[in-house]
Amino acid sequence: MRASDLAYETGSAILANRARSLLTILGIVIGIAAVIAMTSLIDGVRLSLAAQIGLNASRSIQISCYRPGGGSLTEDEIKAAERDLASEYDFITAYYYLSSSARSQTASVENIQITACDDQYFEAMGTKAETGRLFTAEENEKSSMVCLLNTGAVKKLFGSASADAVGQSVIIGSDSYTVVGTVYTSDAYGEYQLAYIPVKTAKDRLIGQQGGAGSANIIGFAKEDADPYQVASHTKSYLSNRYNLPEATDGSDLEAGYVEATAAQALLDQAEKSMSSFRVMTLSTAAISLLVGGIGIMNMMLTNVTERIREIGLRKALGAKRADITAQFLLESIAICVVGGALGVGLGFASAFALAGVAGQAMGVPNLTPVFAPSRALMAAGICCFIGVLFGYYPARRASRLDPVVALRFQ
Repeated sequence: MRASDLAYETGSAILANRARSLLTILGIVIGIAAVIAMTSLIDGVRLSLAAQIGLNASRSIQISCYRPGGGSLTEDEIKAAERDLASEYDFITAYYYLSSSARSQTASVENIQITACDDQYFEAMGTKAETGRLFTAEENEKSSMVCLLNTGAVKKLFGSASADAVGQSVIIGSDSYTVVGTVYTSDAYGEYQLAYIPVKTAKDRLIGQQGGAGSANIIGFAKEDADPYQVASHTKSYLSNRYNLPEATDGSDLEAGYVEATAAQALLDQAEKSMSSFRVMTLSTAAISLLVGGIGIMNMMLTNVTERIREIGLRKALGAKRADITAQFLLESIAICVVGGALGVGLGFASAFALAGVAGQAMGVPNLTPVFAPSRALMAAGICCFIGVLFGYYPARRASRLDPVVALRFQ
């Protein structure tokens, strides 16, 4: 039988039972749509998280070193550690968390969170300016009265998160600062107000005036070719031996003192493991749907064979071979699956976009955009063809083995 004849007969058979065909392929549509939508969302979340942390930030090492009673390292000791570990780090720097009041000409914030840092902190954290710029090393050295605001602070102080705050003045504590830039922060866990100021400015104006504000936080930026996990492990060993402190455990507390070093890469790896687990669960659910859809297709094809026994007998009586009958019914099965797959791909893409906003808010991933790859459409086509062959072969083979004499006498 010619390919054109096979295609014509397949289309005629499917169109003759439109309602039954559409109901049969629902399992395929749902399964393919679930695979496309969820894998696209998962990849979108993964890329968004990686972008938030930053490729460079994956090299950062958060270091905690507290003596008994809670005292952290001094800046001289931090510089000494930077010199001793120079073969593994580009730099190690200190930053501080503080809080104060802030006000603009139109609004005020009673308790704005402040990060006092230098320009190296931004590199280690992968922080980028959304508008304006970050403050520079020179501004830090000169104790310049400049600051950065996050979107929550901009909204609170200037009335809108999209307000043009760059160049405006804000009063933090009792001093006036010029806003040189803004940074984006997610509101997934509630709006909060955050400002960044140069660490030397903070020492002159704020640190020492607040209880507990003098406790330095430490972050290191590993060299590009270094293994962040090995760097973190070596850092813990170095600080533990130098200051005779135990490495952190679940029971560690400030009174006893401890040392800890955590690679930011661990966050990416943990997120990837979580995404992989979720992907497996999604694919398992989709596989069950596809299995149910495949069984439905087999049932439909067996019904078609029964309804068309006389037609099969007539074809065989006119010279059709077993291979022709097998090909005809097998192609019908594959065509039904491919149609279901095409509908599933379209539904999956639409569902991914529809769910992206809701999933982004729930997961704390701002501006979540699904990631689509042409390979997924090809994968869907391959799965559909496989299901069509797997579940259509038995009905097609059964049809081809019918005895033409018995088939022609079938009522």
